[in-house]
Amino acid sequence: MTETNILRLRVSICGAVQGVGFRPFIYRLAHELNLAGWVLNSSGGVLIEVEGERKQLNKFLLRIEKDKPQNAFIQSLEPAFLDQVGYKKFEIRESIIGEKSVLILPDIATCPECIKEIFDPQNRRYLYPFTNCTHCGPRYSIIEALPYDRPNTTMKNFTMCQNCEAEYNNPQDRRFHAQPNACSECGPYLRLWDAQGQVTATRQQALEKTVQAIKAGQIVAVKGLGGFHLMVDALDQDAISRLRLRKHRESKPLALMYPSLVDIYNDCELTPLQERLLNSAEAPIVMVRRKEECSLPNNIAPHNPYLGVMVPYTPLHHLLLQQLGSPVVATSANLSNETICIDEQEALRCLAGIADIFLIHNRPITRHADDSIVRIFSGREIVMRRARGYAPLPITLTAPVKNTVLAVGGHLKNTIAIGRGRNVFVSPHIGDLDAARTFDTFVRTIDDFKDLYEFDFKNAVCDLHPAYRSTQFVKSLDFPVLQVQHHYAHILSCMAENELAAPVLGVSWDGTGYGPDKTVWGGEFLKINDKGFERFMHLREFHLPGGTSAVREPRRIAARILYELFGDELFDMHKLLCLQAFSEAELKNLRVVLEKKINSPVTSSMGRLFDAVSSLLGIRNIIQFEGQAAMELEFAIKDASTEDIFSIDIKDGIIDGHLVLKEILGDIEKSVNTKIIAAKFHNTLAQIIVEVAKEAKIEKVVLSGGCFQNKYLTEHAIDRLRKAGFKPYWHQRVPPNDGGISLGQIISAQRDG
Repeated sequence: MTETNILRLRVSICGAVQGVGFRPFIYRLAHELNLAGWVLNSSGGVLIEVEGERKQLNKFLLRIEKDKPQNAFIQSLEPAFLDQVGYKKFEIRESIIGEKSVLILPDIATCPECIKEIFDPQNRRYLYPFTNCTHCGPRYSIIEALPYDRPNTTMKNFTMCQNCEAEYNNPQDRRFHAQPNACSECGPYLRLWDAQGQVTATRQQALEKTVQAIKAGQIVAVKGLGGFHLMVDALDQDAISRLRLRKHRESKPLALMYPSLVDIYNDCELTPLQERLLNSAEAPIVMVRRKEECSLPNNIAPHNPYLGVMVPYTPLHHLLLQQLGSPVVATSANLSNETICIDEQEALRCLAGIADIFLIHNRPITRHADDSIVRIFSGREIVMRRARGYAPLPITLTAPVKNTVLAVGGHLKNTIAIGRGRNVFVSPHIGDLDAARTFDTFVRTIDDFKDLYEFDFKNAVCDLHPAYRSTQFVKSLDFPVLQVQHHYAHILSCMAENELAAPVLGVSWDGTGYGPDKTVWGGEFLKINDKGFERFMHLREFHLPGGTSAVREPRRIAARILYELFGDELFDMHKLLCLQAFSEAELKNLRVVLEKKINSPVTSSMGRLFDAVSSLLGIRNIIQFEGQAAMELEFAIKDASTEDIFSIDIKDGIIDGHLVLKEILGDIEKSVNTKIIAAKFHNTLAQIIVEVAKEAKIEKVVLSGGCFQNKYLTEHAIDRLRKAGFKPYWHQRVPPNDGGISLGQIISAQRDG
């Protein structure tokens, strides 16, 4: 096994990048940075591949947007880091000529030219909150049918005025065939409603009253690009508390929108890559570390050193934040785990008792698009929630799919996908299918994809779990259905976006996944071969006392594993923090459940092991949202600097996590600092991956599943694997969580269907 520092960077760019000297610019830049590869025009924009050291590739990526030709405009830029193929020089290749595929662009952030116009008192679009051009604005959220022409969008009811029509028909104008083109004379406008839906102001006055309401501590529902936000003053702790109470969102972090990048610098630590993301056309929420001196209230993101921040990405947001002059909480307008509201009447009904007032407009939203969420891991971006700005741009495969297939994803963080040709179109984030409104969105999104892509699927793919609503839905239809094991789909998803072929060792760690043996899997090592997969190793199984109650109460999981270690002696260990979290009556009932294994399904879940350790250290005994205990365990590491690990016991394909908990107890008794114990636990898991890779004797190791949303774990696993001579792969454009399951299902249908 050999390690190389040379990587291949593929960049797919959409926008005004043809006929503006873009390829010669890329040629010169590649030569300046001593990178080999190629650039070409395609039907969708410009494709680039370059090879070199990561540091040079990151420079190349940052310089594309910084130094691009004056008349070029980038609508979307999607980078992916892949294995090298050995380019010897850089060249401009012939364009790809062929039939144009039907690609629907995602909604993209307001371009610099439009921002200048809305703040220019001499411009006819001064303070107009729906300003856009061909370089920016709504796409996916307003399209009703293809082709993408104004009559097929929600702008069809707005007849352009003489000035707008002249722009629209002028090939020299940047609004030439800009389908949402409008101005204050002919386009959509704002209205402000009270809690009963009565109009209290319109147009500019509506905006000004909204600003006054936010400053006064009110909760405002604001209709944006792909749905509503709930907004409050981010400096008002009481207003944030009211929002949490009304929304039933006790402690899950809330996203922030800042007036500008400069304002974010005041509160947060930013790297050049994070800055690039914030300023990109995708304009996602970016997870950044808050500064020690950050003055924001702690109830924005309790027990969390990170903030999810974004900058304004629509003219309306720019106008609001410019007048406010300070950040706002901008969280999805819904009840927890439901789909965001996209229609004002729906918002009035669903947000009754939450929002004090509603800032709406009369441009209909066809379909929802949540804000995307992105983090930086090991020097590159990883999409945690793929929605606005990214979806529904396709994931391109190395070979065309054999059949037209619909994949319906999992149950939590659901997405759907369709495969056509070499493209897999993955939907924007839909959400958790427990909620009726979210399930309705799931069904509607399937119908949307069928209509938009003229997609008549012959086969479907779903998860193996019989209780998933996505599985139940597709099995009720009258066509062949392939069921795919959850963790296998995770690994195939990561393999697809990294262009990997078997054999690979897949490390799939998460909270819950249904196994063929009808137990709950979640700490899996899978050998992926040309015919499917082999369950090579897994975490030692344990019981979940109370089933779903154990998922909500990490204290139950800690107690169960300790009971398996110590038996009835456990109940004499009164100093244990996980036991102190129970009342006497609760302990009495728990003892019966543990002894008789009442409603205690078996699991190998790594996510649940994280929960157990979190409770054992007294960090989190009962959770308010999915993954909270594991997140807080990661954050407990703080500034700990240790490479120490606990003992690793692997026998007969079983990794003994119980031994790790036993040694953690020993550290607790020695009064070892909690942050050191937390770091050692993560280090141990990273080293376990290395030890199993050595047993498997497979060079390529793929990391997927919800546990790899953990930055410390992922980066340490990558580092240890590389030092041991292995080649680690992890997610980039597709989430490691269940948002990537639908892509993996599509791949399985091609390999195994």
